[in-house]
Amino acid sequence: MRAVTVTEPGGPEVLTISELPDPEPGPGEVLIDVAATAVNRADLLQRRGFYPPPSGASGVIGLECSGTIAAVGAGVTGWTVGTPVCALLAGGGYASRVVVPAGQVMPLPDGIDVVTAAALPEVACTVWSNVFMVAGLQQGDVFLVHGGAGGIGTMAIQLAAALGARVFTTAGSAEKLELCRSLGAEVAISYRDEDFVDVVRAHTDGRGADVVLDNMGAKYLERNVSVLADEGRLVVIGLQGGAKAELDLGRLLAKRGAVIATTLRSRPVEGKAAICASVVEHVWPLVADGQVRPIVHEVLPLDQVAEAHRIVENSTHTGKVLLAL
Repeated sequence: MRAVTVTEPGGPEVLTISELPDPEPGPGEVLIDVAATAVNRADLLQRRGFYPPPSGASGVIGLECSGTIAAVGAGVTGWTVGTPVCALLAGGGYASRVVVPAGQVMPLPDGIDVVTAAALPEVACTVWSNVFMVAGLQQGDVFLVHGGAGGIGTMAIQLAAALGARVFTTAGSAEKLELCRSLGAEVAISYRDEDFVDVVRAHTDGRGADVVLDNMGAKYLERNVSVLADEGRLVVIGLQGGAKAELDLGRLLAKRGAVIATTLRSRPVEGKAAICASVVEHVWPLVADGQVRPIVHEVLPLDQVAEAHRIVENSTHTGKVLLAL
């Protein structure tokens, strides 16, 4: 099979196309002929040697894919060869074939083609699991998501708005701010020119946000805690702004607040299967009826994987960058 390999940790130039042996599905697994995959920021970290795959996972980069089922392993029910699907992966997406536990395979939402579907698994599972399953966002709650024009952000805005939350978001350019508004953000905040704490408080009569979804980590920790409403929940899913910061526990205690840090990739298979099943039940109907749509910046062929990484690394994109095989 064709696959992207990393010659040594480094920049996008270390990504090369190689021929590797075809994987074989084991018990409880499905083999997928990959139509497309997507570039995630975790992929950039793995390329640089900072985010190794979990034990037993493929060393090939790629946390999601779409395609058709090529074979099923022993004990797999409910899936047949030739069925178009998308899947959440622990690795292996940048390849023409990938093996995945059957519980992490999902049908395509109605109306979504097989290439575009590669933009959905990672963002849908990340947002649904963290914002709704963990943080318990409810209709009427105030929700703040940072980086609203990215893959996670565009999904988070749409899902929260579709389910009746008041959505606030940050972004860095006029074009990205306008995209966020078009997707359902009530207020889009320029992180270059405005303090998101002041803006959220001003629009909520000083109350703040019930749920904050954060990809920045240390850089935003103090202000994220400050913007929380009483009994608010801060969910940290990324460390683009660093890993270590001082936490004011007194302020958190006074608000009866919570700070939660999660990852998706390292969860056990059973946990990821439960998330995928919940996404199919709750998110796919919203995609099918057009309330939520995948936002795709560009689709590049697999042999332009280095350019795809440069686009994501430079944050010049909105939504997702896909690689088609």
